[in-house]
Amino acid sequence: MSGRTRVTLCSAAATLLASCALLPLVGSITWILQAALLLALQSGTGALARRVPLARPLTVLAQAVVTLLLLTLVFARGQAIAGFLPGPDAFERFAALLEAGAQDVGQYAIPAPLSDGIRLMLVGGVLVIGLAVDALAVTFRAAAPAGLPLLALYSVAAGLSDGGAGWVWFVLAAAGYLLLLLAEGRDRLSRWGRVFGGARRPGGLSSGLERGGTGAVAPVRTGRRIGVVALGIALSVPAALPTLDGGLLDPTGGSGGRGPGGGTISAVNPLVSLQNSLNQPEDREVISYRTNAEQTQDMYLRIVALDQFDGTSWKPAERAITDVPNRLPVPGGLSSEVRTTEVQTNISAADWYKQNWLPMPFPATQVGIDGRWRYEPVGRTLVGDRGQHTGGRQYEVKSLIVQPTAEQLAEAPPPDATLAREFTSVPDSLPADVRRTARRVTRGAANDYERAVKLQDWFTTEGGFTYDTEVQAGSGAAAISRFLKQKEGFCVHFSFSMAAMARTLGIPARVAVGFTPGAPQSDGTMSVGLRDAHAWPELYFEGVGWTRFEPTPTRGTTPEYTRQDVPAPEATGSAAPVPSASDTPSDAPSAAPSQSCSRDQQKLGECGAAQEQGGAGGGGDGPPVGTVVAVVAGALLLAALPLLPWLWRTRTRAVRLGARGRTEADAAAWTLAVWREVTDLAWDYGILPDDSLTPRKAADRVVRVGHLETEPAEAVHRVAAAVEQVLYAPHPGPATGLAEDVHRLRAGLRTGLSRASRARALLAPRSAARVAWAFSARRRALARRLLLNGRGESRLDRWSAAVRRPGRQQG
Repeated sequence: MSGRTRVTLCSAAATLLASCALLPLVGSITWILQAALLLALQSGTGALARRVPLARPLTVLAQAVVTLLLLTLVFARGQAIAGFLPGPDAFERFAALLEAGAQDVGQYAIPAPLSDGIRLMLVGGVLVIGLAVDALAVTFRAAAPAGLPLLALYSVAAGLSDGGAGWVWFVLAAAGYLLLLLAEGRDRLSRWGRVFGGARRPGGLSSGLERGGTGAVAPVRTGRRIGVVALGIALSVPAALPTLDGGLLDPTGGSGGRGPGGGTISAVNPLVSLQNSLNQPEDREVISYRTNAEQTQDMYLRIVALDQFDGTSWKPAERAITDVPNRLPVPGGLSSEVRTTEVQTNISAADWYKQNWLPMPFPATQVGIDGRWRYEPVGRTLVGDRGQHTGGRQYEVKSLIVQPTAEQLAEAPPPDATLAREFTSVPDSLPADVRRTARRVTRGAANDYERAVKLQDWFTTEGGFTYDTEVQAGSGAAAISRFLKQKEGFCVHFSFSMAAMARTLGIPARVAVGFTPGAPQSDGTMSVGLRDAHAWPELYFEGVGWTRFEPTPTRGTTPEYTRQDVPAPEATGSAAPVPSASDTPSDAPSAAPSQSCSRDQQKLGECGAAQEQGGAGGGGDGPPVGTVVAVVAGALLLAALPLLPWLWRTRTRAVRLGARGRTEADAAAWTLAVWREVTDLAWDYGILPDDSLTPRKAADRVVRVGHLETEPAEAVHRVAAAVEQVLYAPHPGPATGLAEDVHRLRAGLRTGLSRASRARALLAPRSAARVAWAFSARRRALARRLLLNGRGESRLDRWSAAVRRPGRQQG
């Protein structure tokens, strides 16, 4: 076996060993068998290309083309040309699978079922990493940098995994990398001559890899020792430093610090599965509980508070966590003058319901639960530490039913300046219409309480909103503005919008996520199902604390303190006792799903490891080298042809937007080139250019036909104004930000289009017709040059005149 072949095999082995870190993420391992087969074909293509030999870039390109053909054959056979040649339909299929895979990653609990989208992401990712490793280590003979893509692959797996024997996968990945380094080092030495060891074997020369004091040459022994020492340091140092949470030997990572007051937590947004829970065909029971509260309408089971709004999404802020105290502190901002009643609730979570946040009534005052749990004081939530989850847990919670009056809320003094500054901040990207709408709806209110009630009533009854769980979810600033215009959405839209509007009015606000109280059962318990998942805003009033409001129509209950006709509560005290935890219901749903478990039931971890069928075809011996070269060349040509329009548009856009001149003339030419890009971009999305219109009229037409919203509409008008400056102003001023405005216009034109329309504009842009026009113009110009002589006389005329002259012999 040659040294280059050995390095090729070791690079493929290193990629597969690093890919093993992805195994805990899905419930089936069939994908790695398929990835191994395709990786072998990819590596074989590289070996054949290097044997031809092809230039190094062509070798990598050949492997990339073969990889694309293989992925097309496996994942988009029905949409491909002849079953394996990718076309626009095949790329659209890839885009749909990747989009579905991204949604599945966000919605499924680990281990996730092996859907087609996730399988494409896994197999395709392994092949991309394998191509990078093979190119670096074998084609370009640089094995050391090949560790970077291997590290990226392992890091992605380690970041997504929530537990398991992480150190095992690290050792496998490290062993693969060391094996690759060893093979590359031996190949490098062999190119200087034969590799001799210190002693001969009975049958011939030493390989340089034998055990024993003289079995390996000095460079090999040194490299081996360095690798072992480096691996030992990487494993031992994180475990030896007490100030680092977890490390490579910590299988679950650190969700919090060790000891009282230590550590922080940065939570994953829990809203990714909320819409899916509301749309489940079967309302499976998540939690059952028994309480001594007289009324259960306000027994919202709160999971986590989303208190940070960055313009893209609402999410929990990164905060310090502590050990769970025996008695939780008094809720912040709650005055003793407000009537409260302490109730006790015994809760039992379903075995399959596994998440890190503990659902509890708010505000809890005491929690009794076994396991590793930590306390986050600002949100008054409990979070699992080092893989702890709610699955099958039974726990007891004492909480307060806070009963403020409308007068107490209306007379609340201003909040603390620090709290107000944190919980009234809104991003600069929040559209102005959100602020304007909040002021218009609350016009005439005398205080923050009246403003909050007006907002709630506008969403529930007066604003004409419709509750619809099929509307596309969104949490960013643009999604809020769009929701206020379309007036259709579900609890995410209502809670996010009211919280954002309250912040613009100076009212501290955040969003709580959890469950509504559920439905009573015949045995006296309450049953909470998937469809009870909910989000609601919490507004802060000094003297009362964080107070629930309910802006979502047909969901939950309107709090009594927001209704003027409700009498004041009578007394402060405790409710009647409830049975102990041993008497709580224990008939939670079983965690053992059958193999016929549906796709929807698998979401949120409702089913165990999904049983997916998967397989891989067989391989065979390769054809002769000449045939391989011809096939690869033909495949390269066929694969490149559909991409030529996209490549031309990408190159043209980069030239137009990037070639900004320094002189005034160059700057003017650049502005006109940007306007040409605007025209072509609109053309790609179906808006035909009209050269008879002025720039301002053309911009109005693009905004009208493209149904552009505020930001992209303003962007195209700014470009048009810059063009008018260049065309008509005696001394045009410098134009800045035009390239960014083009990108904003492109994003606006894509909004609302189907995947097929977006793929059409990307892969087959209409403005590519300019290439055909340019080719036709050049062809006509060339024909004129060939037909005309220096005096302007046609060659055809000269030939005809010569034929008519007597005495001339024509040939």
